[in-house]
Amino acid sequence: MKSAVETLNPTRVRLSIEVPFEELKDSLDAAYKKINQQVTVKGFRKGKIPARVIDQRFGRGAVLEEAVNDALPKFYTEAVNEAEIDVLGQPEVDITELKDGETLNFTAEVDVRPTIEIPDYSGIEVEVDAVEVTDEDIEKSVEQLRERFASTSPVERAAEDGDVVTIDLEAKVDGEVLEDGVASGVSYTIGSGELLDGIDDAVKGLEAGGEATFTSELKGGSAAGKEAEVTVKVTQVAARELPELDDEFAQLASEFDTLEELRADSRKRLENMKQYDQATQAQERVLEKLLELVEVPVPEKLLEDEINTRKHNLEHHQLGQMGLDLEKYLEIQGKTAEEFDTETKDAAVKGIKTQFVLDELVKREKLNVNQEELTEHLMRRAASSGMSPDQFAQAVVEGGQVPLLVGEVARGKALAVVVEAATVKDTNGEVIDLDDDEDETAETVEATSEETPAEDKGEDKTEA
Repeated sequence: MKSAVETLNPTRVRLSIEVPFEELKDSLDAAYKKINQQVTVKGFRKGKIPARVIDQRFGRGAVLEEAVNDALPKFYTEAVNEAEIDVLGQPEVDITELKDGETLNFTAEVDVRPTIEIPDYSGIEVEVDAVEVTDEDIEKSVEQLRERFASTSPVERAAEDGDVVTIDLEAKVDGEVLEDGVASGVSYTIGSGELLDGIDDAVKGLEAGGEATFTSELKGGSAAGKEAEVTVKVTQVAARELPELDDEFAQLASEFDTLEELRADSRKRLENMKQYDQATQAQERVLEKLLELVEVPVPEKLLEDEINTRKHNLEHHQLGQMGLDLEKYLEIQGKTAEEFDTETKDAAVKGIKTQFVLDELVKREKLNVNQEELTEHLMRRAASSGMSPDQFAQAVVEGGQVPLLVGEVARGKALAVVVEAATVKDTNGEVIDLDDDEDETAETVEATSEETPAEDKGEDKTEA
């Protein structure tokens, strides 16, 4: 076999491959064997039909087609390995010449990972929000905790803001009661905004036994997005009573003995949360600066596939779970289809560039991922997915996604290297010393390059 590589652009090449006919022998034998198992010829046992009879009855062309389809992936893979190119996605194959008994010539155009030069990034400087916890922040946190320990008691009066009402609901669309539009004994806090638009105004002023009808757009179910006539009946009105803010409340709601200790713990937790947000912000802004420094050509086919993947996942997974379609989602977001397409493309480009740049850094810095790092990352991913670690690990292994997780951790380590070299200051001008937490940076990378497993799109599969 002979092969040559022609660079079409920084992200695409054409392989020209010439195969002497004798190298097709194994594939021809396999073709005859396969056809033998599929056809019957009178006078011959199944599987024992001579090659000359198959040629006469079914045509030599059918045998050659089967043999070529079998041989192309092998010769394509050999040519890729010989040229030492890093392919992305599936090739477009064109058989340019097939002479029986002489030669097979074909070309394969395929996207390749571009060559990237990483410049000096030690001069990167970014600004992040300062970590500041105010007394108002603490009081808000304590008040939220207080709300969780509120008690309710039935009252014989009209419902008011903040009351908890027990209600029965019935929704009609075009005069027909929906099968999934009836609910009884629903507990609802007036003003929480957790149910239908318009329900607060409908139930306020009603006593137990009272009912009202209002029109609202359904947020989920079989008629999501449609206008419905909703009848609500109040079966009970209960007033919420908040516990007193004192040491007794601190003992009830926490492991602390005093309210001051509870407030001190709230301050510490809020500081930790803001420090985490600050670190994430630093990673994102350092990554933005890094991408600005590097020229990264993006393969057109890879970008097209990535855009389609993102749209598919949004429409058929995320929005489907919310009972929305794309049109309704765009209406809620206040975006046009053109704006959505532009944002999706920009996010896809950023995701691909992020992977390419950080993968290059992984190679340059010779970064490896050990079992402990992979396990810790797997645990975090399992927690965010709502699955147990064992379930998530099994799904990852069965789906062949272990290399994807390894890549996420490795890119997180690469970004951590850049963040460590950068100068990070807060809005007060103070230099921030960020902990080198590769798992947090892995999450930043994962969010940026979501659904862009570029390295997994280079399987050596060929279709003629």
